[in-house]
Amino acid sequence: MDAQDVNQGNNNNNDDDGGGGGIRIPERLLRREQARQEDAERRRKAKEKQSVTEENSEFFIVAFNRDREAVEELMAACSGSDRDADAQTLDRAAAQTQELQKFLNDSVMFLAQYELRQAQASLQRLQTSLAEKRDEVLPKKKFAFRSRTRAKEPVPDAVGPPPVPGPGPGPATAPDGVKADVTPHAEQCGFSDMAAAVLTKTSEEIDKQDVLLSHLTDCRVRLYGSPCTVHIKHVRGCEILCGPVTGSVFVDHCSDSTLAVACQQLRTHHATATRVYLHVTSRAIVEDCSGVGFAPFTWSYPTLDRDFEASGLDRARNNWDQVDDFNWLAAGTPSPNWAVIAEEDRRTTWDL
Repeated sequence: MDAQDVNQGNNNNNDDDGGGGGIRIPERLLRREQARQEDAERRRKAKEKQSVTEENSEFFIVAFNRDREAVEELMAACSGSDRDADAQTLDRAAAQTQELQKFLNDSVMFLAQYELRQAQASLQRLQTSLAEKRDEVLPKKKFAFRSRTRAKEPVPDAVGPPPVPGPGPGPATAPDGVKADVTPHAEQCGFSDMAAAVLTKTSEEIDKQDVLLSHLTDCRVRLYGSPCTVHIKHVRGCEILCGPVTGSVFVDHCSDSTLAVACQQLRTHHATATRVYLHVTSRAIVEDCSGVGFAPFTWSYPTLDRDFEASGLDRARNNWDQVDDFNWLAAGTPSPNWAVIAEEDRRTTWDL
């Protein structure tokens, strides 16, 4: 062996020893070990995230059911025997229901779709039950007969001419001298059975009220203020703009229309060829719909900021393009029943 071979052998030994007498680990093994550690770290973080999500979800379910049962207990305590007490109890139930809606909105990000839908359906049933209970124990004043004592008239000695009728119609009179108290029903807040009209409600008329818009054709509606809920039913060719709604907006059988609404929740059924300019703090729901377009809420009026504050809606949170289609369950494939309105096609002015 010559000197060159000896030097080469010494160099090889130095490489194996790493200059310190240890065994040198091949580069490919180092890369494999690093990849293994990185993968283990990813799994650990994913497991922690899943654990946090499950804990949050479990906490939500327990707290939501507890608060829902508390509202149901308040409603059950209303017997109709004490109108003032029942009114106060139902007001408490309504306030707690709104808090429950806000709790649901704040929990959307970590709830599974099934859990979210279950909670939304449960909350809607609760809101319906509350409205029915209010109608049951606090009915609006209706037409009623009221007995009034009539002065005894002298019996005529002979048959004379019939009495001359007084000017104009008087109160309706029932047999036996009972007069009808014709106090009418309190009017429903909203508009119904109208066509080709411009319709407006002020904040003084709709604040904290349930608003109903039904059977409208080719109407332009402006609702200024902050109502509790809004129901839109059987409308065609309409433009409906509404200020911030404390709770939910329900749309049923709407066609060829444009809506601009701000609310905690939007539920839309049987809508076709309708555009919705939306601010929603939870999610929008469509069912049995087609050709529905969504864009951000752009309507503005002088008292909008005040009405947003009164409604309690979070202006920084707008899930206008987070839409659940209950008729489309194909994961990963967009629903064909709704779409985002292209920016160049969106309305920005709303002058009458």
